[in-house]
Amino acid sequence: MRIARIETFQVPPRWLFCRVETDDGLVGWGEPVVEGRAEVVRAAVEVAAEHLLGADPLRIEDHWQVLTKGGFYRGGPVLSSAVAGLDQALWDIAGQAYGVPVYALLGGPVRDRVRMYTWVGGDEPAEITDSVGAAVAAGFTAVKMNGFGRIGRAATAADLAGLVDRVAAARAVLGADRDVAVDFHGRVAWPTAPRAIAAIADLHPLFVEEPLPPEYGHQLSRLTAGPVPIATGERLYSRTDFLPALTAGIAVAQPDLSHAGGISEVRRIGALAETFDVPLAPHCPLGPVALAASLQVDFATPNVLIQEQSMGIHYNTGNDLLDYVADPTPFRFVDGYAQRTETPGLGVTLDEAAVRAADGRDAGWRNPLWRHPDGSLAEW
Repeated sequence: MRIARIETFQVPPRWLFCRVETDDGLVGWGEPVVEGRAEVVRAAVEVAAEHLLGADPLRIEDHWQVLTKGGFYRGGPVLSSAVAGLDQALWDIAGQAYGVPVYALLGGPVRDRVRMYTWVGGDEPAEITDSVGAAVAAGFTAVKMNGFGRIGRAATAADLAGLVDRVAAARAVLGADRDVAVDFHGRVAWPTAPRAIAAIADLHPLFVEEPLPPEYGHQLSRLTAGPVPIATGERLYSRTDFLPALTAGIAVAQPDLSHAGGISEVRRIGALAETFDVPLAPHCPLGPVALAASLQVDFATPNVLIQEQSMGIHYNTGNDLLDYVADPTPFRFVDGYAQRTETPGLGVTLDEAAVRAADGRDAGWRNPLWRHPDGSLAEW
């Protein structure tokens, strides 16, 4: 069996899929994308395909080593994301070739279902109340919300009061038996981060996500000593990126299966995190293949806490996760949990006709550019 063909498809709302086909007809899918830079990752996949075409698809680890270390320059979000999608597709092929789900190839299942959370929006407490109420009605036991919109380098009293009001509105709906995670999105600067975390401590967030941009990881240890669990990792791309964050005392590691080297590397990140007694909450505001790959890791990894998913998220205007899926069964959540299935490979069947028809309709999503009142660039 040899790899005969590799294709990529850039589709709305902001996703990139890759399709790897073997000479005996097996097809594996992956999702290699950096949100806002899909075209760049697409080019990186095309370069990586030079190594894979004609090769044995089942030599997954050897391909991962060559694609990540075979060039003199290595690492970074573009290369790691290109490798991630191809790695997902190769695991998909391997599962189909052996007739088992990918989690079986990773050592077998350690759980029968995975707890999921959903993102909720709203700038005002009343909007948060409505959004969280809808999530609870849909069966979710956990939600995630943004802590701030655009914010200056030092929070005002009004900024902090608004944060508390919004999180309190979520907590009021959730009660004591459900969870709210609060995403700072790397938007706050050091003077604000400890004050903001302290302000919501009594509301018992499941975790505060990305309280600082990743380049300021050396400051994390000054935040992790407090009572609020700190999570980070969506902009960390390897074990070596995660090691300083783990030694700094983060409570939750959030690798992204489409950024951090795919199933192969996230599995290793999970094992590294386990040596620190740190659980995983894989980051996944993306499409169906990324989520399917995440779930395969979740089912086989002991230290998984919870899984993100993107259905209904505000990015998905015009197209949502199920629009490209032929069988939605893997993504039917029961009481806020994804159920384990026995489908070989990644466990998801894409609607290939829909994917091909959508290719080229993505105009190229870009994240907003925000500025402070003085005209300087603000973190989005």
